[in-house]
Amino acid sequence: MSFIQAMAADLQQAPSKSVPHVVFGTHPAILSAIRTPAITLAIWRRRTPESFAGWIANVDLGAIEDLRFETSVNMLQDDVRDGLREAGYPEHLAREALTDDIAALARQLAKIAEEDHVVIRLEVVEDDACRRFHADYVTARLITTYAGPGTQWLGQTDAAAHAAGAPSSALAINCVSTGHVGLFKGRLWAPDTAIIHRSPPIAASGTRRLVLVINPGREERVSQARQDTP
Repeated sequence: MSFIQAMAADLQQAPSKSVPHVVFGTHPAILSAIRTPAITLAIWRRRTPESFAGWIANVDLGAIEDLRFETSVNMLQDDVRDGLREAGYPEHLAREALTDDIAALARQLAKIAEEDHVVIRLEVVEDDACRRFHADYVTARLITTYAGPGTQWLGQTDAAAHAAGAPSSALAINCVSTGHVGLFKGRLWAPDTAIIHRSPPIAASGTRRLVLVINPGREERVSQARQDTP
């Protein structure tokens, strides 16, 4: 199947009638739809290999260091591999699979955003630090959750209700499933319609999440954009 055929097949599934600004698909090409002005979230509903998911589930996340680094597209594979090793991920064939997955997602995001650098974060989350609904001051942000519950998001109607003061209990809260990949449009590409999302509240549950977040471009540009935005 060609790229165009795959994209066409996926777009037949989405956007949904209830949230026309969000697209879903089973091919990675669906993520490119984020460049469509009306689309604010693209979700790749992928299938994670069982051996990979099983390894992640058995990693002692309490013994793992968080990763955050900027790298060029040309150095992705080596930098991710070194980072996982230094962070304490145990040596295993699945660690190399995780390296490949992170590098592939970062390359895809860089291509979509037309950037040659990315900022990668791989973090163990066990609190409610980002539990408030918000939009990011980036062009776009790729998020996938390898373990634990995935990122929650709101359709535009509920986002407007939230902005008007509606409590979370009154909102239809959606979720990017564990293992699926979400590409979230930020305020730099959509100042007024960026996708509203949050980390799921987990502090009271004792749950841990392993979350990959990738921003396109250099970190200094993202930080400057945040400072320049009122």
